[in-house]
Parts: sequence; structure tokens; C-alpha cells
Amino acid sequence: MIKRRLMTLTVALLMAPAAMADIGSRIWATGGVTTIEGSAGGGLVPWALLGSYASDEEWGGTVALSRAEVDDYSLSVTGAGLNWNNRLEITVARQTLDLDSLVFTLKDGFGLEQDELNQDIFGAKVRLAGDVLYSPWGQWSAGVQYKRQRDFTVPSAIGARDDSGTDVYVSGSKLFFAAVMERNLLVNLSARATRANQGGLLGFGGDQNNSHELMMEGSVGLFLNRQWLVGAEYRQKPDNLGFATEDDWWDLFVAWVPDRRLAVTGALVNLGDVATLEDQQGLYLSLQGSF
Repeated sequence: MIKRRLMTLTVALLMAPAAMADIGSRIWATGGVTTIEGSAGGGLVPWALLGSYASDEEWGGTVALSRAEVDDYSLSVTGAGLNWNNRLEITVARQTLDLDSLVFTLKDGFGLEQDELNQDIFGAKVRLAGDVLYSPWGQWSAGVQYKRQRDFTVPSAIGARDDSGTDVYVSGSKLFFAAVMERNLLVNLSARATRANQGGLLGFGGDQNNSHELMMEGSVGLFLNRQWLVGAEYRQKPDNLGFATEDDWWDLFVAWVPDRRLAVTGALVNLGDVATLEDQQGLYLSLQGSF
């Protein structure tokens, strides 16, 4: 189903009328792509940038479909965002995590029947100050993400305290012109207060910790030209559950922006050990449309 949706989105965007090309006045690719939590950024890490190409006194929006396939899990994400005056971003995302391998591992001890997890994420991000291109200290934004599990059976069984939680973060992004081999370099640093287990997919809090902790996240991306961006991301994770340790996430990504209406992101992702299943590595694909 997700593959069909990705193809439908691609065809619809590429076949859109030429008039739709006027979708905002910001410079090419300055809206980032859509993270797995719905906000503008990379795949794993929110950036200070706001989605779409909307500038001051403009509205803009994004829709995105994403899929990650690692050794024992698959994650599908549908997301949408709205940008008002390049000042406020409102986002929503639905995550679906396939649990077949985990349920098979745990069912004898926990009596689990559920084979997937669904999480809704509602986000808001405000640009506080600066501009990613022209301000000496870059652009700074603050965001909040409210996350809600739609079925708490598995997270509860492994020791999670709550089925919902809120992440708060601050991000700073700066584009350095002609920084590496005469090519532009984007650098982002985010600080997130969270108590989410595996981003909230395994609930919030646990027997080892039930308080928010400050986690650091970073991204770096090199523009090969206007249409191609390559880079890497790293995201720290809290370790709340005695059931299993939680590793940090990282990825190596490439983003292609062939048109202001379309962005395609592919990545090699490493999620480490997830709920006793070791060394979860795989591929990630995301399509984003802007309007």
C-alpha cells in the first residue's frame, strides 16, 4: 500500500500544471524535507527551517510519504504540514510500525497478539530569530511534538509508563556558502527534551526513568548542486526501559530536489538494538510534495 501511495504522489506532482511552480518565494531547497515525525528537517532530525517555500506574507504546505525497512521492522509514515509566513509550522504525522519479529520473540512470555503499533504526532514549530542563509548565527526555531499511541498493549507489556508524551526542542541551522570544495554546507544542531522510548513508538517513560532528559541531535548536508544534497544525521536517545537498552540513531542520506514541488530522500539508517532485536539497519525512502 505504501509503495502505491509513493508512486501516486510522485505522478501527481510531476503532472501538476506549470502554474503550480509558483509555490513560494524562498530559495530552492530551503524548506528541507519531512522527518519521520512530520516536521521539516532531515529524515531523523528536525531543523530550524520551516517546511515548504513560503516566505513572509505567504502560506505554504507539504505532504509526505515515507518508508523505512530495517532487519526486523518496517515503519510507514504519512505526514502533512502548513507554513504561515515562514514564522509558524503546524504538522501532523501518522506512524505505523510493523512488529511481526518482536511479537514472535515476546509472545510466549507476554501473550501478545498485536502485530503493529500506530502513533499520531501533532507538532508546532516557531521561527524565533535569524535566517539560515544570511544571518551570521543562522536561523533558530523552537518546536513541540505531542505524541499519542493508538494501542498501548505492547509498550505497556515491556514497561512503558504512559501512552502519550510531549517532546520539546530547539534547533539552529546555518548554511555556509562555498564552504567545502566551493559547495554550500548546511549544519544543524537540535536539543530535545524527551522521555519517549524509540521516538514514542514504544511508549513514554519506564522503570529506569520517567522524567524528560535532554538529548542532542545533529545534521550536516553538502549541496553538490542545487538539486542534490548528501549528508548525515545523528540522534541521541534516552534509555528508560530495563527491558532493553536503547541505542542512538544515525543515517547517511541523499536528497534529490528535481522540482520545487518534489523532493526525494533516500538513506541508509542504523537504529542499533531495538527491543532486544539487535543491529537494526536498512533503507529509508521518502517523497515530499510542496504547494
